[in-house]
Amino acid sequence: MTFLATGTLLLAAVSACADNDADPPPTTPATSSPTKSKAPTATASTTSPTDAATAEATAAMTDYYAVLDELRSDPSSDLEKLKTVAIGAQLNAVQTLVGRQQDQGQRQTGTTAISELKAQSVNLDNSDPDAGKVPTVVIDVCWDVSKVDVLDKSGKSIVSPTRPSTGWTRYTVANYDYAADPTSGWRVATGQDLKKTPCAAS
Repeated sequence: MTFLATGTLLLAAVSACADNDADPPPTTPATSSPTKSKAPTATASTTSPTDAATAEATAAMTDYYAVLDELRSDPSSDLEKLKTVAIGAQLNAVQTLVGRQQDQGQRQTGTTAISELKAQSVNLDNSDPDAGKVPTVVIDVCWDVSKVDVLDKSGKSIVSPTRPSTGWTRYTVANYDYAADPTSGWRVATGQDLKKTPCAAS
């Protein structure tokens, strides 16, 4: 079986299999639209909670791709590291993807590039984490896998020549520990491929 470098094509099917207590919160409605983060000054921070959440979720999104590339490049890597970047349905999906590749002796070469990353909405409702009402940031990512290959155990490429080099995926990045850890508790919770015109390759 050939996989897209991001593994996003199987996420919708796997999402329904996630444990209920780990299911990500709904992505709508959003309480506000994100704005660009403002750098804090030496005297006082001008960063609003919405700006801060957008910046932290964006950083978590970048880390997610970096960890996936790292684990898929080494068949002996520890899948526990996925818990540092994903949760719920998305965690189940990428554990399945990477675990299956490791079992089959496949490995990735090259890294995934993020051509575009656009925060679409922010919802900082943290009223009931047990029920999935936690802060979320919805982010659209255009990924570029033109420099990524996947090799079987003999070193032969298993990537289809018709594989798209770029594509869009909409992610929900959630923070189930927002009250205790509003900065580094962000994890990718869901991913859904979008039918959009591909962005330019990086």
